[in-house]
Amino acid sequence: MADRFRLTLAQANPVMGDIEGNAQKALSVWTEARDAGADLVAFPEMFILGYNPQDLVMKPAVQAAALARIKALAEETADGPAMAIGGPFAEGDKLFNAYFILNKGRIVSTQLKHHLPNYTVFDEVRLFDSGPLGGPYAIGNTRIGSPICEDAWFEDVPETLAETGAEFLLVPNGSPYYRDKFDRRMNHMVARVVETGLPLVYLNMVGGQDDQVFDGGSFVLNPGGQLAVQLPVFDEVTAHVDFIRTDDGWRCEDGPKAVLPAGEEQDYRVCVEALRDYMGKTGFKKVLLGLSGGIDSALVATIAVDALGSENVRCVMLPSEYTSQGSLDDAKDIAERLGVRYDFVPISEGRAAITNTLAPLFEGTQPDITEENIQSRLRGLLLMALSNKFGEMLLTTGNKSEVAVGYATIYGDMAGGYNPIKDMYKTRVFETSRWRNETHRDWMMGPKGEVIPVSIIEKPPSAELRPDQKDEDSLPPYDELDAILTMLVDQEKSVADCVAAGFDRDTVKRVEHLLYISEYKRFQSAPGARLSKKAFWLDRRYPIVNRWRDPS
Repeated sequence: MADRFRLTLAQANPVMGDIEGNAQKALSVWTEARDAGADLVAFPEMFILGYNPQDLVMKPAVQAAALARIKALAEETADGPAMAIGGPFAEGDKLFNAYFILNKGRIVSTQLKHHLPNYTVFDEVRLFDSGPLGGPYAIGNTRIGSPICEDAWFEDVPETLAETGAEFLLVPNGSPYYRDKFDRRMNHMVARVVETGLPLVYLNMVGGQDDQVFDGGSFVLNPGGQLAVQLPVFDEVTAHVDFIRTDDGWRCEDGPKAVLPAGEEQDYRVCVEALRDYMGKTGFKKVLLGLSGGIDSALVATIAVDALGSENVRCVMLPSEYTSQGSLDDAKDIAERLGVRYDFVPISEGRAAITNTLAPLFEGTQPDITEENIQSRLRGLLLMALSNKFGEMLLTTGNKSEVAVGYATIYGDMAGGYNPIKDMYKTRVFETSRWRNETHRDWMMGPKGEVIPVSIIEKPPSAELRPDQKDEDSLPPYDELDAILTMLVDQEKSVADCVAAGFDRDTVKRVEHLLYISEYKRFQSAPGARLSKKAFWLDRRYPIVNRWRDPS
């Protein structure tokens, strides 16, 4: 009986819908695994199609193409190690989230996901049928159980696999990031190891897909919960891990143990990777954004440079008569620090033309927010014109605090194709900016050092749409606002809960009102990097028309 089993883990980054491209990536890793003497090479959940496929997976043509390519992969890998790869499997009128085991030219086993997640960004109950509890598959004389992602968060699937002869567990995942999620994964997997007494391999994909970023962080646990291997987060990695047969069963030999970064670094990395992959997978090469001299656009510009390089980022200052000299100086300063192209496009002439055009219709009225929003929409018009002319994707720069309460102009500063800080509250924008000034990593394409001027970080936030305007003229201070929003949005707390926590009831009710009436804006907003379990889009789906208000 063999006393060594080599498993190659592909912590890889698929492209949604690129079945052939994903297959070629699988073949490349398989070749590397074959040359390394592997017995099995494993890929994450739904790898052949990409994850989370949403309604794309319901197209019969997609299902057929994915299965045909997997069958072809089996033939192409007949003379080397077995392959385990995720994909959709249609059988009659049922559709399953499946894990295919390819060996000696054919599909030798098809594992079917039993527990279907139906929360936060997941709605697999709508897409897939639940597979039955099954047994392990054999690679040579080694029996392996593969609970698919959610299946390993519950006791029954791993225990059934152990009871039917599995010697270790290989768990393929498509598990997207939110802050502190790694600890939850590890706790669940340790529980499965303790319950079954088996080693467990947790294999997660990496890369961005729309708002979600899959953060990798794959690991191997030996019985008792001892960590044998820890792969890095976010990096695409191929790792060979060795299992040794002992009197007590298989044990994984100690391998690399990456040190995982702190939460603020992981959040920033998500913003960078989300933008980098969104660009790369949609085919865009360059971005532009309006650089106001404020903190939000400064951080977005820095993220863009770290993701794409300074040569692929254009920043545009579009001043009006309300733009302060400090903002003009700060915008130019950060553009020079980042090394990006900087264009100066005053809007006064265009604004005068629009004002004159509307004058007959506005006669007898007083200037109000309408005129303020014209400035924002004119900037959006000019930025979109540059985007169209030069093929550069426009980034929008609203933080989660502003997105939550509608402190943004639809068809104005909300215009754009992607928002890297959409799920980052304003207070965290400040924290992240300070952190980036003090930190540089190899995965950042931007320069080291203080890239965001301290003057930008320290100035009072302002939209600068009227004289001496400050955000706090119409909003609570951001530390207070963000604390209330965290309770109402992220924790689904009541108004009474907020009041009990020490917040003024009238202030909480005003924030609640702004939150609900801004739903139509969020419905039309650009996608952005998901950092929490309550990001605006798939995590939090509220009706646009909604008269309910918390009476507490």
